[in-house]
Amino acid sequence: MKRVKSERMSVYALFAIVVLASASGNLSQTAVNAMLGDIMMEFNLTVELGQWLTTVYMLVLGITVPVATFLSRRFSVRQHVFIALAFFLVGAVADLLAPNFGVLLGGRVCQAVSTGMLMPLMQTIAMTRFPRGRQATAMGIAGIAMGFAPNIGPTIGGAMSFSLGWRSFFVLLVAIMLVLGVAAAIAIRPSAAPDKGARLDVVSLTQSTLGFGGLLLAFSNASSFSFESPFIWVPLVLGALFLVLFVRRQKRVDDPLISMDIFASPQFRAGFIAQNLLNASFMGVTLIVPLYVEGLCGGTALEAGMVLLPGTVTALVLNPLAGVLTDKVGARPVALVSGAFLATGAVLMSFLNADTPLYVTTLCQAVRAVGVSGLVGPLTSWSLAQLPRPIVADGSSFCISARQACASLGTSVMVFLVAVVGASAVGVANPALAYQLAFGFSAVMAVATLGYIAAKVR
Repeated sequence: MKRVKSERMSVYALFAIVVLASASGNLSQTAVNAMLGDIMMEFNLTVELGQWLTTVYMLVLGITVPVATFLSRRFSVRQHVFIALAFFLVGAVADLLAPNFGVLLGGRVCQAVSTGMLMPLMQTIAMTRFPRGRQATAMGIAGIAMGFAPNIGPTIGGAMSFSLGWRSFFVLLVAIMLVLGVAAAIAIRPSAAPDKGARLDVVSLTQSTLGFGGLLLAFSNASSFSFESPFIWVPLVLGALFLVLFVRRQKRVDDPLISMDIFASPQFRAGFIAQNLLNASFMGVTLIVPLYVEGLCGGTALEAGMVLLPGTVTALVLNPLAGVLTDKVGARPVALVSGAFLATGAVLMSFLNADTPLYVTTLCQAVRAVGVSGLVGPLTSWSLAQLPRPIVADGSSFCISARQACASLGTSVMVFLVAVVGASAVGVANPALAYQLAFGFSAVMAVATLGYIAAKVR
């Protein structure tokens, strides 16, 4: 009995460490958005160059995630965690002490590698180390790292940059990594690697890097260039081509980077599509809402942050609660109710204009956040639940990579609608239409998410 309890506590400690480390990575990814102004001023950067601090993080994260499956086979969990924490610590220290932009960018790369290693591991632990009746609860807790952390990032980053200087944020990250490193040394037991003989297929790695990296770069560039620009269609075409080659190769090689056997499960296929629809719907809104508040309503950056804050806090509470409810009543009722909240909030936001009171915008965003919080964890756990244990890590990695691409695509479409379609259609006379188009796209994707859940999630 004592041994079982000890093993259970060890799993809880491991999971807590990985969740906190993943949350730190996602926090860092978005916090820099609020610090860009101060960073660009200190290093005398252009906006285009400064944006690479965000873009490179997204690219490296998307490229690293598929490799995490190989790492989980080649190394023990303890080794995996320590390698990831070491990457993050090196990156945070580099950014803290950065004398120039190059060092700062290198630090961001290290942090993104760490986050890409940790996110799939976190989901795999939730699905393989917890009993079936607790898996959705564990995934709901993981949702704090996936949903709450990136949403609260700009608020924390902006507040620390304004009051203590932008480097203070990296002091916080260094402190967190040191504490987690000590905790990991104490709590995570040594274990054997699942497959020490696992070999990395370099061709698959190259195809994955060019495939996911090309798509992410193309979608990222879509907000800065016209669709005729080679900066969009060249990486888009190459990314799609190499992704097709990657998938084909995974079906043929004996030791694939990501096993395509994951798609043999109808439940995984359905959950995979639902997750991608969801991410295309909600990720871009956190970027568009501040632009709407400040650009159309004449609000301040503080007011923009306050509009997002209630929804962000909602995610902190509802992510774990949604997981608990999923374990008790199943994924379908939780997903249907949450999808209804998401669709309702998104549709209401498509009617916002310059005269809409900010409290109404805040309420609509909070309703959306309730929906998102109730969907992220349950859909993820439901998708992975029927996969054989040896390929859960494969499913987790492929889902995360695809979600990154779909979130980037959805964000790019919304930015395009605000910056190009709305402006060219109405000029200065009715700029509200630009934001209504962007929010309308989010609403269409939200309704599609709800409809797909109603049809496929059982």
